[in-house]
Amino acid sequence: MVRWAWNKSSGDVKRRYFEMIRQGSSGSAAAVAVGVSLSCGSKWFVDAGSVTFIDTPISSRYLNQDDRIEIADGLAAKEPIKQIAARIGKSYQSVYREIARHRRPNGRYQPWHAHGQAWEARRRDRPRRFDEDEDLREIVAEKLKEKWSPQQISRWLRRRWPKRETWHVCAETIYEGIYRGLIVARDESALRTGRVYRHKRGRGRTRDGALKQCTNMKSIHDRPKTVEKRRQVGHWEGDLIVGKGQQSAIATLVERKTRHTILVPLASGHTATRVAEALTRVFAGLPRKIRRTLTWDQGNEMFQHERVETDTGVQIYFADPHSPWQRGTNENTNGLLRQYFPKGTDLHQYTEQRLNDVAAELNARPRLTLKDRTPAQLMRRWIKQPIRNDG
Repeated sequence: MVRWAWNKSSGDVKRRYFEMIRQGSSGSAAAVAVGVSLSCGSKWFVDAGSVTFIDTPISSRYLNQDDRIEIADGLAAKEPIKQIAARIGKSYQSVYREIARHRRPNGRYQPWHAHGQAWEARRRDRPRRFDEDEDLREIVAEKLKEKWSPQQISRWLRRRWPKRETWHVCAETIYEGIYRGLIVARDESALRTGRVYRHKRGRGRTRDGALKQCTNMKSIHDRPKTVEKRRQVGHWEGDLIVGKGQQSAIATLVERKTRHTILVPLASGHTATRVAEALTRVFAGLPRKIRRTLTWDQGNEMFQHERVETDTGVQIYFADPHSPWQRGTNENTNGLLRQYFPKGTDLHQYTEQRLNDVAAELNARPRLTLKDRTPAQLMRRWIKQPIRNDG
């Protein structure tokens, strides 16, 4: 004869009962096996809701049935949530969320009901957005051909069709569609990074920096403070993109406020003399109000920086060694440009017209940091403003 009420049995007894149910045993057989009456087992079953699924092991990141039993026992003993969380090896935020999501409508946390609810909430296979909507697939594919990033495409879709919510896909959905080959064929040209599958984040870096200048450098720490605020146009960051075997290069210039990019061909080589000549030619062709400062790294290609300053009026400052974040705008842009000029290629093959076309395409992209305006739009606006002699 059963000596305890249906809700007074130990957690181990209930656990064995539900394990047998999930393994295919009938309710009566499970009740007899654990030593409770059929009516007691039936009440447990009804209280837990549905237990028809097979409880397969999942990642230890997630709560399992034993964890939920511990939570229920701790709540019944009026233990603090943080103490329960520490006992099962989870964060207290996870336990708070678990209780809020899976408790019964009456507010009681029932572990087997919670476990069943969590199983029901797991992701199921469903039709993917780009499988179902051919028009959306074609529109996204067209933007990818124009070298737009998934983030830019996602924001543009929301602006362009604000009431068409089925097209409001997030960037992650677009990435998944690309990696699965649902939007375009899996090809290195689909994304700027050249990836065709997910890579682990992070990469190794060396500390081998550029050679220190022997001339009168001005440190980035001596640069006017107004440059950091990005309130004034005309402050540039520069660097070289180097080709195969260090035999070819392109100089890149990015304006800090507008993110406007200029690509400078170095067809005759990237010695200090050639770089100085090329930068002088480019800056001399710009309006005076948008050529104020230039920040570069400490590479030998800028050995003749004083000559550039004298001929153009641009004040040149040098970042600290091994500190690419001090020229973050230029570093980011160079990463984008590698989709057009992959590493290991001979950069001599690209004509000046091709460089101009790439720069124009890059300057026509909306940027999140510019509130989805384009560098070209901002540069046109600033060039029309009167010259300010405040820095």
